[in-house]
Amino acid sequence: MNESEVIIDNRDGLGLITLNRPQAINALNHPMTLAITAALRAWVDDDEVRTVVVTGAGERGLCAGGDIVAIHNDAKSGATTADSATGVFWRDEYVLNALIGRYPKPYVVVMDGIVMGGGVGLSGHGSHRIVTERSKVGMPEVGIGFIPDVGGTYLLARTPGEIGTHVALTTARMNAGDAIAAGFADYYMASEDIPALLETLRTETAAIAIAKFATDAPESGLLAQRDWIDACYSADTVEEIVDRLRSHGSPEAARAATELLAKSPVALKVTLRSLRAARAATSLEAVLNEEYRVSIAALASHDLVEGIRAQVIDKDRNPQWSPATLADVTDAQVDAYFAELGNRELGLPQRSPRGDRTTPEESK
Repeated sequence: MNESEVIIDNRDGLGLITLNRPQAINALNHPMTLAITAALRAWVDDDEVRTVVVTGAGERGLCAGGDIVAIHNDAKSGATTADSATGVFWRDEYVLNALIGRYPKPYVVVMDGIVMGGGVGLSGHGSHRIVTERSKVGMPEVGIGFIPDVGGTYLLARTPGEIGTHVALTTARMNAGDAIAAGFADYYMASEDIPALLETLRTETAAIAIAKFATDAPESGLLAQRDWIDACYSADTVEEIVDRLRSHGSPEAARAATELLAKSPVALKVTLRSLRAARAATSLEAVLNEEYRVSIAALASHDLVEGIRAQVIDKDRNPQWSPATLADVTDAQVDAYFAELGNRELGLPQRSPRGDRTTPEESK
């Protein structure tokens, strides 16, 4: 890893982690994941570190997600098992997600600008999550033939009503008000106040420092649309969701149907099943264990390669999904995404709900 890709600083009671790939909107790679994990584990028993802060370099965002070009290269080359470079990266990334969810010290994350995919994994499980007027938060995986991961299905399944299902299946972006209403963030402040917040955190507790700068969040447009969102997305199948969206009568619902139908049919069906399973799960770790199985299966799929090609490599925005329609996706194809991995399971220990925090060493 280029040492500057993650800047780790420890002084004045503050453990500061800065993602430093601004040209790539701080996209997360494997060496960065390992560096962050090592720092967090070291700080657990370091009495000199009172608070951890995670932020991103540049003006564009905290983190645009994982390095999907590297993932595409693995998938296209046939390196599609849990032992592949991508499989090992995801394993370590999900361990980091669990570590963040149980971290015993205040974990303050500045979700300024773009926060997508892997960026949600770094932020959404933290204890003090800050958004700004520039925040755009989302899980856009189905648009590249993938399925929400990094504990994203845990968060999406716990939004008010069916907001999370709408966000997952359409890849809708949440602004600051939406992110707070949906449970992806906690506090709102102006981006211009972030530097002063970081300085204040060196002398004050997280709660006191944030209170000095936090203001009322904007109203959530998604929350205001819960009537049609809940009515349409509470269906048991993606096909029925589409039917309800089309027949609802509101322009927002019609637009959602169009957006949904542009996504990978198999990814949509797997995502809906993942969300419903995550809603019943008792811990973040249980969800991450299942997400790992799903992700490894997706790595070997046609749609992940094709989706990244269309959106990122060739940028023709014209993916040729296979199966091509929802009707063509069989139950067996969906079931295959959830197949157990034997001795290659992620295997995070099952925990009580996240309010009962454990040490990072227990999340290995």
